[in-house]
Formats: sequence, C-alpha cells, structure tokens
Amino acid sequence: MGTEETGEFMFDVIVVGGGPTGMMLAGELRLHGAHVVVLEREPQPPKVVRSLGLHVRSIEVLDQRGLLERFLAHGQKFRRGGYFAGIDKPWPDRMDTAHGYILGIPQTSTERLLTEHATEAGADIRRGSELVGLSQDEVSVIAELADGTRLRSRYLVGCDGGRSTVRKLAGVGFPGEPARYETLLGVMELTAAPQEVAAVMTEVRKTQLRFGVGPVGDGDGLYRVVVPAGGVSEDRAVPPTFEEFQQQLWATAGTDFGVHSPRWLSRFGDATRLAERYRVGRVFLAGDAAHVHPPLGGQGLNLGLQDAFNLGWKLAAALHDWAPDGLLDSYHAERHPVAATVLDNTRAQTELIALESGPRAARRLLAELMDFEEVNRYLIEKITAISVRYDFGQGHHLLGRRMRDVELKRGHLYGLMHRGRGLLLDQTGRLSVSGWTDRVDHIVDVSEELTVPALLLRPDGHVAWVGDDQQELCTQLLRWFGVAGN
Repeated sequence: MGTEETGEFMFDVIVVGGGPTGMMLAGELRLHGAHVVVLEREPQPPKVVRSLGLHVRSIEVLDQRGLLERFLAHGQKFRRGGYFAGIDKPWPDRMDTAHGYILGIPQTSTERLLTEHATEAGADIRRGSELVGLSQDEVSVIAELADGTRLRSRYLVGCDGGRSTVRKLAGVGFPGEPARYETLLGVMELTAAPQEVAAVMTEVRKTQLRFGVGPVGDGDGLYRVVVPAGGVSEDRAVPPTFEEFQQQLWATAGTDFGVHSPRWLSRFGDATRLAERYRVGRVFLAGDAAHVHPPLGGQGLNLGLQDAFNLGWKLAAALHDWAPDGLLDSYHAERHPVAATVLDNTRAQTELIALESGPRAARRLLAELMDFEEVNRYLIEKITAISVRYDFGQGHHLLGRRMRDVELKRGHLYGLMHRGRGLLLDQTGRLSVSGWTDRVDHIVDVSEELTVPALLLRPDGHVAWVGDDQQELCTQLLRWFGVAGN
C-alpha cells in the first residue's frame, strides 16, 4: 500500500509474534485478502518442542481450511486416554466429531507448516523484528521497532507469548496466580537402554506425573526429558544448566539415564493468568499473550489456534467494511470465557497430580467416576474443546456450537468451508442469501446426519441459526454478516 510521507508503511493488520497463533491468524487474514505483516523478534524458528499434539477442535479447524492433509503427513493419530490429569482411561466412544483422535505432532512441525501456509497465502513475515513501542488513534495503530522502523496499520494483534510486549504496552492487566513450581524441559541423548527407560518411567509416574522421558524425531537417538525442578527460579527466561537436569533426574528417578549432548534446555512454571481485556481499541491479544496456564492436558497451543480462528474472519469483516456493530467486541465476549474455563480445568488438574494424601484421594475418586462413559467423555470433550458453545442466546441446542463435519450427498461439509466464508446449508431448497452472496455461500444439499431443515454457519463453523423461516434467516444474516449488499 506504499510508503507514506512520514516514512511509515501501511498494512491492514500487524501481527506481533510468529508462533503458531500468529501464523494461524496471518493465514486466516490472507484468506480474505488482508495485507498482513508478521513481526517476530527471534531471527530463527525455535527448536524447543513444548507442545506434542493437536486436539480435536484444532484438527477440525485445519480441515475446515483444507490444511489437514499436510499435518497428517507429519503426525500420528492417537486414541488413548490420560489427557485429564494423567488419569489413564480409554478414549471415549461417541464423541461429537468426525475426527475422534489426537494428532501427535511436535510444535516445531506445527509452527513450520503454519508458517509455510501463511507464506504461500502472501503474508509478509519479518524475523528479527522486535516491537518496542505502540500507539493508536481512531483510525490506525503505529508500531515502533527496535531498529527505529515505524509501521502503521489499521489493526494490531499481539500473539507474542506470555511475556507479551503488546499486552504491556497496551496497559492490559494480567491477573492470576504466580508459579508455585517449575518443571525442566530439554532434548538430549541417553546411553540407557530403551527397556530401562520404560521401566523407570512406569515406576516413577505412579506418583510423579511431572516426569517423562521419550524419544523425539525419527530414530535419531534424541529424547525429550521432563523433570520437576528443585524450586522456582527468579528469572524463568534463564535456561537451566545441564548439571541441574542431571541432579533433578537423580532426585526424581534415581538415575540420570546417562544423559549427554543436550540440544536445548528450558523451564516452565504453573503460573495461571488471564488478560483482563482481549481488545483495547484497535489492538487485540491472542494465544499466550492473553492467557497462560500449566501445560496439563496439552491445551495451550490449541487454545491459541482457536483464538486466531475466531478473530481472523471478524477482523477481515471490519477491513471490508461489512462488520456489524459489536462483531469485533464479540471476540473477547466469546474467547475470554473459554480461556477462563481452560484455566480452571488446569487448576483442577494441578491439584489432582499433587503428591499429598488429600489430592491423591481426590484423584482416586475421580478415576472411579471416569469409569462412567459420560464422565470420561465430558472431560475429554472439555480438554479437546469440542464442547465449547458460544452464547448466541436462546434457541436450538446446536446454536452457538461448532458444527462437526457431516457427510452430504455431494461431499462433506468442511470441504465447502475452505474459503473462510459464511455458509447456509439448506436441506429445503427454499431459502436464499440474496444480498449476502459476497460473504455467505448457499449450499442446497442433504445429510442423513442432520435432522434440521437448514443451518447458518459463521466462517469459524459455529452455528448462527437453525430453522426454515426466511425472515428469521435474514435477521441472523444481518446480525453476523452486516447490512445486505446490492
């Protein structure tokens, strides 16, 4: 969009942070033609593997955008329990999804694939670009970088992690609880035999669920090692020493497995915090910049991807001047409660893995309750985010829920959503989206899995309306997709 007289560059959206959340958002925005720049402080992609998998809702999100196959090629499907507080129960049957599995894939691969997608879509990705200041007025945001560059955009989104510079510069409070314990995480080589590692793992994890040793990569001899730290460090940005790892392995497992040749070492705590606001004017927060919590259940990366999926189409609507009143504010209204629920379930899980007699008794009781299929399924659907329902008001039980992929006579539902537009799935053939065809697709088809005459889906796959009345449909089209065009 050119260079202005001030020497500033103009973009539609500046995304600060090039992790999975930022790259997911960049891809979503480019889907709608937005001019996006991603500013990432680090000059090279990280080698740290903090997350090991994608949950059901994230898998659905990727399928809705036609990205799933490239992720499946680099991951492995799992159907096993143990995701709630490590309580080992079978994967539940009859989950409300066509993708009833976990996709085991390291965070580095997830980030790389999302970066490739954003790049292919045309996002401008700038590594080694550190944000140091920002300001905004009624029409734009100005980002100041460490090298003196000033960039101007219509919106800015902070996807820059738990120590978010954007959050601090925007003056957003981050209340919650500080870390009570820390865990060491690293990748290194071992000399111990796999049988010994497996035997020690089985014994130690009977009581200590913050411990784990497992291979990473494709038979290259590297192991991911997780072990409780000896205390809480003053500065978690300072990585632990290799000697600290060895000491804590001996203290926890009675052996250090002959660890050597560390590739990287890091630490994380159990701090639990939630941003007071997800929006300040033209500045938004997403991912860890908006919420941090212990990694129990593997929800953090997934929560960030789903934030981006919710926000992307709404920003695009504002950029194309058809966003109805309140649409941008609905990002906080919908995603803030979801994060609060995740923080609560990780708080509960933290208590359930404690070593004291009270938490261990509560854990045994919950394990008994999870033998009931309904309880087991309820907890796993909570962890995997397929039970999320936004508050769209009173109505059909599908209202506000994301729609699972259903088979149609001419294909499947998610295959029709790759362009990121709204969708009217009409089994009656009598309805119309006239006036909204530039932003909503009208599909006349039928599915044996659907018992409703028609449903209107937002671009993120959540059900905005169910019924067969044209006037009611137009009311909801106006609510979610703005004033009808010509």
